[in-house]
Amino acid sequence: MQRLRTFLEHHCDNPSLVDVIDGLMVACKDIAYKVQLGSLAGVLGSAEQENVQGECQKKLDVIANDLLKNSLRAMPQVKGLASEEEADPVACNPDGEFLVLFDPLDGSSNIDVNVTVGTIFSVLAARPEDDANHESIYLQTGERQVAAGYVLYGPSTLLVLSTGNGTHVFTFDPRIGEFSLQRESVKIPATTKEFAINMSNQRFWLPEMQNYVADLLRGEEGPLEKRYNMRWIASMVAEIHRIITRGGIFMYPYDSREPAKPGKLRLMYEGNPMSMLIEQAGGKATTAFEDIMQVEPTSIHQRVSVVMGSADEVDTVIRYHKG
Repeated sequence: MQRLRTFLEHHCDNPSLVDVIDGLMVACKDIAYKVQLGSLAGVLGSAEQENVQGECQKKLDVIANDLLKNSLRAMPQVKGLASEEEADPVACNPDGEFLVLFDPLDGSSNIDVNVTVGTIFSVLAARPEDDANHESIYLQTGERQVAAGYVLYGPSTLLVLSTGNGTHVFTFDPRIGEFSLQRESVKIPATTKEFAINMSNQRFWLPEMQNYVADLLRGEEGPLEKRYNMRWIASMVAEIHRIITRGGIFMYPYDSREPAKPGKLRLMYEGNPMSMLIEQAGGKATTAFEDIMQVEPTSIHQRVSVVMGSADEVDTVIRYHKG
């Protein structure tokens, strides 16, 4: 099977970007090893501190963040980085070509119960004159990403990656310590009968989303005329990986619990990179009102509503929101 670096050298025309992705995977392999060891490595439980989002950090949140940070800062190709776990961006190498944004451990609330978690990353181009200490240079729309991906720490450790020429899946082989190509140019089925949403928030959704989900639950007897199954893992990487594997739709819509926030998920660390992967696989990604990758960011920690997955089902959600 084709190894990751060999694949990238044949499918990516920027050797520096290949080096950045390769370097990211060194850190992700270390994270995978610690996830597998769990309590044996002393990485489970709370770190007893909050991140910039006001969320209680797990020990592995902090460990994963430090591993990625240290790896990226050592790369001459990386001008700066931004983490979901930290308030401010970090300048790395002044001559670097790229900015890397990441969620070090998505779904970390599940880590203590041994449910799939993952690392999400987004790579943006930087200009020579950019000051990587300034938040403004990171505020680029998702359409300007040069690469995006996630590493899924589950029964297998998987990398799902796009550099703008399709979405590809690699499996980590611990026998050789390398990621090898599993599926090239994945295509998400346009239609689906599976949806993923946190139903406990139903009473806070907009009426349009409430109407759509109510019609899903009516099955064959409702206007959508088919029976749906619901899935909910509470780990975005796991939800999106299921969609990339067999189709479906994932939704974390706007709700009224915190009216000033347009959603729960972060545009720069989750919304944009996952949208690139979904769209490069033939799916769609929207806030229900506009394409996620066209949202103009105003903050590196900006939140966004998310509806993404099989194209026909996403179009149906958009129709509901257009009345």
